Amino acid sequence: MTTIVEPTRRHLTPRQAEIVDRLLAAAADEARSNGYEKTTVRTSARRAGVAPATAYTYFASKDHLLAEVLWRRLDRLGPVDPDKSVPERQRVTRELCRLATFMADDPDLAVACTTALLGSGADVRVLRDRFGARILSRISEALGRATDQRVLSTLNLTLIGAMLTAGMGHLSFAVVPDAIAGAVDLVIGDPD
Repeated sequence: MTTIVEPTRRHLTPRQAEIVDRLLAAAADEARSNGYEKTTVRTSARRAGVAPATAYTYFASKDHLLAEVLWRRLDRLGPVDPDKSVPERQRVTRELCRLATFMADDPDLAVACTTALLGSGADVRVLRDRFGARILSRISEALGRATDQRVLSTLNLTLIGAMLTAGMGHLSFAVVPDAIAGAVDLVIGDPD
């Protein structure tokens, strides 16, 4: 499966990149303090010390802004563990747990960003596609072999389901790793 992912904005100068970084940090703080519903581009701009019109030149909507926060957090994860001496099941379990819980230390932000990632705006769709492509790539890399597409798809759906369920508050982020490990055992097989 090949996904074409386009950039959500043009090349930024260093000054523009600094403004975007401030807006993203401010939006994350707004989401932590006030939740998804009360976070806006306007309140994030105020917190970042920029005019709302400036914020809107970079982000089309609150969902675009918060989806970018989530994307950047995913993008900062280090590489998939390349150690092929570790059994496949353990590598895959470790990577899926890492992907499922990379925001577990920040649950209020995770809920807001998960909600935003489901938005319908064009820029959000681009980020959602980019997010999905990165997750598929990381799972495939953790498998480390020519993968049965059904296995890859099942593991991807398991991860996305766990993230959405936890992001909606129906499951604690703390129990996600055990649930993921059990699912990997079912899909790949538990050698025990």
